[in-house]
Amino acid sequence: MQFSVIERFIKYTTFDTRAKMDAEEFPSTPGQLVLARALVEELRSLGMSEIDLDENGYLMATLPATTKKTAPTIGFIAHLDTSYEMAGANVKAQFVDYQGGDIVLNAENGIVLSPHEFPDLNKYVGKRLITTDGTTLLGADDKAGIAAIMAALEHLIAHPEIEHGKIRVAFTPDEEVGHGADRFDVAKFGADFAYTLDGGEVGELQYENFNAAKAYISVKGRSVHPGKSKNKMINAIQVAVELNNMLPQHQRPEYTEHYEGFYHLNEFNATVEEASLFIIIRDHDRAKFEGMKKYLQDCITLLNQRYGEGTVNIRLIDQYYNMREMIEPVWHIIELARQAMLDSGIQPLVTPIRGGTDGSRLSYMGLPCPNIFTGGHNAHGRYEYVPVFALEKSVEVIVRIAELAAA
Repeated sequence: MQFSVIERFIKYTTFDTRAKMDAEEFPSTPGQLVLARALVEELRSLGMSEIDLDENGYLMATLPATTKKTAPTIGFIAHLDTSYEMAGANVKAQFVDYQGGDIVLNAENGIVLSPHEFPDLNKYVGKRLITTDGTTLLGADDKAGIAAIMAALEHLIAHPEIEHGKIRVAFTPDEEVGHGADRFDVAKFGADFAYTLDGGEVGELQYENFNAAKAYISVKGRSVHPGKSKNKMINAIQVAVELNNMLPQHQRPEYTEHYEGFYHLNEFNATVEEASLFIIIRDHDRAKFEGMKKYLQDCITLLNQRYGEGTVNIRLIDQYYNMREMIEPVWHIIELARQAMLDSGIQPLVTPIRGGTDGSRLSYMGLPCPNIFTGGHNAHGRYEYVPVFALEKSVEVIVRIAELAAA
């Protein structure tokens, strides 16, 4: 199969769609709408129907069925935004025919992509990679997903002899800041089930994700002249540090993998008078997740007993839950994706998502939605890259899913 996926991906990376945390606007940044409007024109040029871009930045469209058989309506979903953690403007993608060793992304700034730090590179000796120039992220998360879906649509339209049922596609805003499913209209989308194209390494098939919560913690201190502060001062910095040190060190992200959960101190601001911490809590097991939340609250109770009631306050918010509970009753959609990968010459790599996707929340909103690879590595930073063949295989899997579902 020949696809336009690489050209599309490179074009999409030139759009600055960096999301903004805690923005009042929806979507959080205007660049997401700019890309969405460009996709509207592309969908029209392909001949798609029911193209709809709403005021919130959700773009949906339909590829009508080519089969007369009874077939499910399948959805394919990717997100428009890129991570808020790294610059996404003026992306200059580079092609590298990788022969092993270090890749110099930016000689001027001494930025190197090395297999010593990123050993997955060793899997791609002899392959062509798309990398950054070391000054921005690449945007494969999730513009690779958008490109794969668009290229698959183009291929199916160009080959009407491939029988498939009705296909719905959606491109969503603000996934990276946790709002991708906030205003997604599941009834309007009208799919029986869907797949997000938002995965990493080639072959990834994911139907488990973290249970997730976020904790906003404030500490009230009491500032007194340090020369006369005995039994008077409450140093908010020290109390905040004490709280963080009460959390198990082995349950930090840098020490965990696979199904292991963590507490992550994501932000910390402090003076003697006041401090604030932003902590995220993650675990695949719901009971362990609930226990981790309780432990954090117990730590705060202890500190308030030690320093006075109201010294430490917490606002704890559940963000999303493990989608597996919603996927198991419709297990055939996993088998469908697995077979599509095998038919495409790919060994499925079933891994838990150490994060969340739009699909985790959509699954709880009534749209079962596991996740499929696009090939990207090292998302959210300057060392992001995607192997060309992996992105092409992602397109092949989409096409095969559509074909198998109508068989």
